[in-house]
Amino acid sequence: MRVFKIIVIEVFTISNAGAFFKLFRYNTKSVEIAFVGNFELHGNNDFVHISLTFTNGKNFAIISAGNIVAHFARKGDCPMKKITVQHIAEIMNRIAPRQLAEDWDNPGLLVGNFDAPVEKIFVCLDVSEEVIRDAVDFGAQLIVAHHPIIFRAVKNFRTDLPLGRKLELLIKNDVAVFAAHTNLDSVQGGVNDVLAERIGLLDVKNFGEEEFSLGRIGRLPVKMSARNFAAHVKKRLNAGSVRLVDAGNFEIERVGICGGAGAEFIAKAKFYGAQAFVTGDVKYHEAQSAVENKIHVVDAGHFATEFPIVHALAELLRAEFAALDYKIKIAEDTTSRDVFTAI
Repeated sequence: MRVFKIIVIEVFTISNAGAFFKLFRYNTKSVEIAFVGNFELHGNNDFVHISLTFTNGKNFAIISAGNIVAHFARKGDCPMKKITVQHIAEIMNRIAPRQLAEDWDNPGLLVGNFDAPVEKIFVCLDVSEEVIRDAVDFGAQLIVAHHPIIFRAVKNFRTDLPLGRKLELLIKNDVAVFAAHTNLDSVQGGVNDVLAERIGLLDVKNFGEEEFSLGRIGRLPVKMSARNFAAHVKKRLNAGSVRLVDAGNFEIERVGICGGAGAEFIAKAKFYGAQAFVTGDVKYHEAQSAVENKIHVVDAGHFATEFPIVHALAELLRAEFAALDYKIKIAEDTTSRDVFTAI
């Protein structure tokens, strides 16, 4: 007997002859499914089709595997599987595993109910009031954000204050919020890899031999002066402005990066051979230390270094849903702007 592990069961057709459905797995490279009965198997490394024939005039068939039980009815009486916040959370935790988050972080489902149905999703960087209204106008039941809307303990729920107003707006419109923060920073293909690609870095790696790293290091196709590199970063990130910490008269080939607020990794980037570092939210003494340690810094802002993940994450979700045949519509935030304006 072949043994398989069922992760998700999705009905795609049902007829007088029987029910036809797909079995999806977390790991598409190996299959582990266990069942007993009159089944026909068809499939490949991406999914397995099972044909179940109803016998003895029974109207229902029940299949169980592990903690998943699926009920199928004859002649189309079985409803299609409802997609819930839980299903989306499982997909997000495959894209950005929760265990990669920093100890101080607060990712996951922050508003809403795991059992709530989902047909539309709005992807964003920040859960601002404007974003919530855009999500409501789109008809979204779920917002997937990078920054957690709730980060520290909430000691009151006052709707005359910004956080309370946003939570009220979400709850009144039945919109859930799921966040992937530092886990999305660290994971391969996440915030920092998208930032590296946008800047045009090659041979991108984690710092040193670290399996997971909030930052990355790579090289430019051609060497640049500090000023030319700063202008390059500004253009590639569509930033309103950037701040250059010019550490001296030497060119840049190897570049360290950390989207958001990553000045704490400037020294680490220097240790691993970077001549420049790109991040946001750099403070005066951090910049002063960079000059003393002979590493250029380009502060392109928290927003500009992280906003590219919005489109990338929306595309990742679209690909996941297409593979699972989930009919979920996705909209992404394209109107938010940096809160800072250079005068």
